[in-house]
Amino acid sequence: MLQCGYSIVFGSRNPRMSSLLPNSAEVLSYSEAAQKSDIIIIAIHREHYDFLTELTEVLNGKILVDVSNNLKIKQYPESNAEYLAHLVPGAHVVKAFNTISAWALQSRALDASRQVFVCGNDSKAKQRVMDIVRSLGLTPLDKGSLMAAKEIENYPLQLFPMWKFPFYLSAVLCVFFFFYCVIREVIYPYVYEKKDRTFRLAISIPNRVFPIAALTLLALVYLPGVIAAILQLYRGTKYRRFPDWLDHWMLCRKQLGLIALGFAFLHVLYTLVIPIRYYVRWTWTNRTIAQAIAKKESPFSTSTAWLSDSYVAMGMLGFFLFVLLGITSLPSVSNMVNWREFRFVQSKLGYLTLILCTAHTLVYGGKRFLSPSILVWYLPSAYVIALIIPCTVLVIKFILILPCIDKTLTRIRKGWERNPKFSESALNGKTDI
Repeated sequence: MLQCGYSIVFGSRNPRMSSLLPNSAEVLSYSEAAQKSDIIIIAIHREHYDFLTELTEVLNGKILVDVSNNLKIKQYPESNAEYLAHLVPGAHVVKAFNTISAWALQSRALDASRQVFVCGNDSKAKQRVMDIVRSLGLTPLDKGSLMAAKEIENYPLQLFPMWKFPFYLSAVLCVFFFFYCVIREVIYPYVYEKKDRTFRLAISIPNRVFPIAALTLLALVYLPGVIAAILQLYRGTKYRRFPDWLDHWMLCRKQLGLIALGFAFLHVLYTLVIPIRYYVRWTWTNRTIAQAIAKKESPFSTSTAWLSDSYVAMGMLGFFLFVLLGITSLPSVSNMVNWREFRFVQSKLGYLTLILCTAHTLVYGGKRFLSPSILVWYLPSAYVIALIIPCTVLVIKFILILPCIDKTLTRIRKGWERNPKFSESALNGKTDI
């Protein structure tokens, strides 16, 4: 603030200069500092606010900027800013700067978050604080009245709030498919053939789990949109809220997609190391020696070559579009495109990615999906199970884009209602908004 031209006064219980403070700052007692300043930043913890009641007259009409945070969510019944406003009713309390880290202040926002949430009941006081935020090179975001202070104070205490559901879901998927593959590829050969296949736990089984998780999570990114479209068609209106679980699911789609991209990256890396694995080298060496001894060679199959090349090509194209979706979801990139462009990439190219990745899995399985020989203890291949959700999403989406259905859905999303009674009751105040 000194570098930005502001005059700074420190108020302290022990008003003496310290080497920790800049030389151009002045250190006074609480009362003297309050009298000399019109904007006061309360940089102390809530439990020490009580002494401010002694300065009620001095603080009357002053702007108090509350920067405090708590140790846990819901630590107090009201926010610290509201508590401060109750203690000093004559002052104009503004909540700000509590979400900005020391790193952001020290680096002057060159390599950190620039957004500062601001709220307060007095618009002029809030505007003055927002002017200070801008002069410091930060970006103020008006969150409204002091009622928003509790929400702002909870921001620094939240640990990846939108990532919990995607993380838990991906963990459940990985654990389920991992043990499913262990039963088929490790336990079954040991029980019936007495073969030790535990070495598959390191690369083979993870390289089955990762693409399955990536494909399933990618399908789950687009499934809530399909469900939302079905609900709107069923209700005949867009003016009704979706269920809370669907709302939360739709808000987590970006996180689901990024985790799916991470699994796709792992699948690519694991696939690249397959040729250098001891088991693969041993298998191909023995097969080559056996063919040389028997003086036989494997006949070339054009259809197999087509399937192999198609499988690899669709995998590479699907992964390329997958990476493109991830890049466009970054704020620095998404801010450079308009809404129509962003929607085209995330929706149109997103469904194309899902189609390519699903086809990649289908071609990989080929005729084996329909062969009874792939059943182990009546359990189908894990890839068969992985195709259930993606194929369901694609089939329903294909139905929704049929002209007769798409036309109705488009009309609903433009405001048309099958039953206008809902709108009439809303206008009459009979519906909670």
